[in-house]
Amino acid sequence: MEKPLQDRIAIVTGGAQGLGEAICHRLAQEGAHVVVADLQLEGARRVASDIMAQTDRRAVAIGVDVTVEEQVEAMVQGTLQEFGRLDILVANAGILIAEAVDEFPADKWQAVINVNLFGYFLCAKHAARVMKAQRSGVIIQINSKSGKVGSYKNSAYAASKFGGIGLTQSIALELAEYGVRVNAVCPGNLLDSPLWVHSLYKQYAKKWGITEEEVRQKYIEQVPMKRGCTYDDVCNLVVFLASDQASYITGQAINVTGGQVMH
Repeated sequence: MEKPLQDRIAIVTGGAQGLGEAICHRLAQEGAHVVVADLQLEGARRVASDIMAQTDRRAVAIGVDVTVEEQVEAMVQGTLQEFGRLDILVANAGILIAEAVDEFPADKWQAVINVNLFGYFLCAKHAARVMKAQRSGVIIQINSKSGKVGSYKNSAYAASKFGGIGLTQSIALELAEYGVRVNAVCPGNLLDSPLWVHSLYKQYAKKWGITEEEVRQKYIEQVPMKRGCTYDDVCNLVVFLASDQASYITGQAINVTGGQVMH
């Protein structure tokens, strides 16, 4: 049976680890050839070689800082040189820095906006040029539940993600007539991801004076379905949105939060 993304060409930014890595693997499993784009070129090369070892798909690694337009343009041009077209952009690269608003260093606040919002704009801009000419393509932003509801002591991240949804809707309106669809995916807390396992549990446990396991439980309790979001939960939606099955869906920001956010 033909796979839903058979022979599509996909770029995934932030593809060298965590959710981005999982998305790269899943797109390949569903038939796509993948460009693994990341600031960490070594990590991107590892993911690309893993994909080629585990599937019959082609994968290439490209080093990119999504906040630098020349590098983003080179990423898209490199993809065209390698594959001749671009069908799917997954704008996944992002950073999270959390501070109280009155203590937030301005340069750090700006850095979050720069990667998460400006970086998404640059990637969408250069993908759109190619996709408009093709009169086909899909842009998917990996957003967050923090793009729908404010986030405690996390103002830069929430602002960047709220902005991302406005950007997604606006680009969707512009590109609809060219047959290009633009959507956002808003995951809940990825409680088994490297960010949580290697960093956030420790931070919160220290801050609240409880164990890491209690921190995890606290976050699970906030979810009606009583579990964290998994990479598969997110990848299932990404594949659907990238496929022709979602041909009438554009300008949406779809929650994958186990009922935690419902608007």
